[in-house]
Amino acid sequence: MIFERTEAETSEKFGKKPEERSVEELLSFAVINLDKPRGPTSHEVVSWVKGILHVDKAGHSGTLDPKVTGVLPVAVKKATKALQVLLLGSKEYVGVMHLHGTVGEKEVLSVFKEFTTVIYQKPPVKSAVARRVRRRKIHKLELLEMDGKDVLFRVSTQAGTYIRKLCYDMGLVLGVGANMAELRRTRVSHFVEEESVYLQDVLDSYIFYQEERDETELRRCLKPVETVVRNIAKVWIQDSAVDSVCHGAELAVPGVVRLEPVEELGQTVAVMTLKDELVALGRSEMTTKDILERNKGIAVTTERVLMERGTYPRNW
Repeated sequence: MIFERTEAETSEKFGKKPEERSVEELLSFAVINLDKPRGPTSHEVVSWVKGILHVDKAGHSGTLDPKVTGVLPVAVKKATKALQVLLLGSKEYVGVMHLHGTVGEKEVLSVFKEFTTVIYQKPPVKSAVARRVRRRKIHKLELLEMDGKDVLFRVSTQAGTYIRKLCYDMGLVLGVGANMAELRRTRVSHFVEEESVYLQDVLDSYIFYQEERDETELRRCLKPVETVVRNIAKVWIQDSAVDSVCHGAELAVPGVVRLEPVEELGQTVAVMTLKDELVALGRSEMTTKDILERNKGIAVTTERVLMERGTYPRNW
């Protein structure tokens, strides 16, 4: 649902709809839904992407162990600033848990049900974060198949959950011990494996573009940065307010044209132009009701600017 607050005032002279960006523009402001192969680290995969696309900056959202495959969103250049949004979404995995003893399907289902809740985890020794106990939500644990001591499962979790540790803990509760034998990430927020591309796809598409000026496949790999904020609340602003936000100014109520539901203070929101370009990420200072009813005050505190200054004219 989108709430209209005031009449829009936009000009065709400034900005550009995301789908109208040139390949050169995408190469500095895009995200790739990459299917990470088994073997390299996430850091190595990002380094390869930088080499393939000849860009000096790239980053990923959510590290995958070398042996783990699956969805690894990779942003290039300015789009790396938006990756923090994906930490707000859940992640989904399909994996194999190997039991160290014989356990019936009924017992496994019972433990899965027991762990479908808020759990406490301490990251493993080999991890990218501090080893302190953290609360993590397990949204769904589904038994797909059992073959002897091997359990094929699907799990949907809060970001930052260690599936290897989850398997270990469930093995302890089952009384036989267990370890994670295989794992594949099938979703990061709204980035799903069905829409992912391989490193070879990225390389081939870039070669086609360079040698034959064929943009088709490269555009399939490079998605506008706006794809990242698909699932968070958005606030659309007047053209006249864009450049001030690009300079880090807070977004005042008069600059808001329309918005999606904002239910909580401090909620992460995406500030958008009327052409659906991502200007910045910020924190809500008012709910939807407040913004619609008031004529002044700060609606959003700007936290991370993505749009280049000067893209829209200065009106302050």
